[in-house]
Amino acid sequence: MTDDSNLDTVWNLAEKIGFCMLATQSSGDLRSRPMAAHAERLENAFYFLTDVDGHKDEEIAQNPQVCLAFADSKGQKYVSISGSAEVSNDRERIKELWSTPAKAWWDSPDDPSIRVLKVTPSFAEYWNSPGTIVSYIKMAAAAVSSTKPDMGDNEKVVM
Repeated sequence: MTDDSNLDTVWNLAEKIGFCMLATQSSGDLRSRPMAAHAERLENAFYFLTDVDGHKDEEIAQNPQVCLAFADSKGQKYVSISGSAEVSNDRERIKELWSTPAKAWWDSPDDPSIRVLKVTPSFAEYWNSPGTIVSYIKMAAAAVSSTKPDMGDNEKVVM
């Protein structure tokens, strides 16, 4: 594939999956937690709503390098995106990102504890296979024939 189509694949998979594990660094250890991602392809950014009291905000202040891991295990589609994160108090962006699921954490977009977490991606890798059943069939056929199975696309992409 061309670089543009690989880039499109990264964005399309991330947008379709929607949720990711956000990994940050804390005292030399990596910590991950699930987050709802708002992909903004034209801005080359992923946005998240977060709480000012969240530990991830402190960890990002110490080390802004993060990883977003998107997974559709049933479809056998995965995307890992590395980038730089920053936390802001952009009240307009908070209102833009506000959605019904956010009500589980805050009463309204006017809650003063809400912050915006922005990740600017620099690198991605994706695995895009034809799906679980087809993958199992290909693995079984490869085992019998002593060949390596074609498990779909795997590409590294500079963002």
